[in-house]
Amino acid sequence: MTSPALDLLLGPHAPDVLTAALAEYGGELEHLQPGHVNARPSGAATVMYWAVVRRADGSRTTEILAATTGGHIPAGAAVVAGEHLGAPVEVGIWRWPQDPALPALGAAADPGVLRGLGLSATDVSDVRVRAYRPAQRAVLELHDGHRTWFLKVLRPSAVAQVRACHDLASPHLPVPPVAACTGDGLIVLPEAPGTPLRDVLADGGEVPPPDALEALLDALPAELAAMPPRRSHLELVDEHAAALRWAAAGEADVLAQLAELLDALHTVEHEAGPVVPVHGDFYEGQLLTDEGRITGLVDLDTAGGGERIDEWAMLLAHLSGLDLEDRWHPTAGRYATEVLAHADRRVAPRQLRQRTAAALLGLATGPFRVQHPQWPEHTVARIELAKKWLASAG
Repeated sequence: MTSPALDLLLGPHAPDVLTAALAEYGGELEHLQPGHVNARPSGAATVMYWAVVRRADGSRTTEILAATTGGHIPAGAAVVAGEHLGAPVEVGIWRWPQDPALPALGAAADPGVLRGLGLSATDVSDVRVRAYRPAQRAVLELHDGHRTWFLKVLRPSAVAQVRACHDLASPHLPVPPVAACTGDGLIVLPEAPGTPLRDVLADGGEVPPPDALEALLDALPAELAAMPPRRSHLELVDEHAAALRWAAAGEADVLAQLAELLDALHTVEHEAGPVVPVHGDFYEGQLLTDEGRITGLVDLDTAGGGERIDEWAMLLAHLSGLDLEDRWHPTAGRYATEVLAHADRRVAPRQLRQRTAAALLGLATGPFRVQHPQWPEHTVARIELAKKWLASAG
């Protein structure tokens, strides 16, 4: 069964829904391209679009529009209500940077933001949107002519905890210290030195040895374990599967592979280990390196109490998934083998493989999220990889 929300937001009627977001200045929508799609276990969805808009003066601009359904429509969004596929649907819509769930986004996108916070004497010369998840978070990269800064925009309710995580970790780890923070959701961080490990792997450069990764995890401050707990990959299996079912509705091969993997994962018992401080989303994209040294650890939004085995499982899931891509093969696969050999001596090998399989299920919606042209084939490849990890557990 197709999700009415996804069918509406990704189908031919999407431009009709999004037109309302342009009404305030008389813009005319000429082209709409989904850039990021988040399918939720309930069947609700959030979509970020790249839109080509003709303005009233005849000029054309490329803008970011967003739409979300279900119970996640933030107060202040323009709401379009109707029926689709026989079901009532409400859609909340807005245009960048007026995200009603991220009230600091407008200020963050202002060229004078750093000067207003006392961090620069000049206005920003260059602004890049590095990430945007509508109603959830955004990351902007800013250059003021002297330094590079990253502005993280969150829901206001999330700021205090993320600020606390950085304050706890930055004295002990190569975590960027918070340079400025506002109560409406803005956190300003200086650029961490080094090159993202993901890029190093693509270029075949020197990577940090696995014991350096362990030392980094060991240095996470104990106080993080008192933060809200992180759920194990095995505990999230059903949620990930439900979201993927909605995303892949109509893709028989994906659904068949998913059902087989899910049946196997349901036979795995979650053997809980000790709760320790964890990063919560530990993978190569969060690490910066220089000649094999770890110089930066970023995105502590998910830090808290959890199990160390899940940190290794997340990293292995990402590395083995990267190895499916020509750009990272075979470098990512070789590094995954090194990490696995190290982690096998630190945690239960069988459980590690089981949790890596579960983590890969969580990553299986990735090709759909970014609307890869061959996303069903790429999704099947990730599910098959998860099955291989699970089979290797014995």
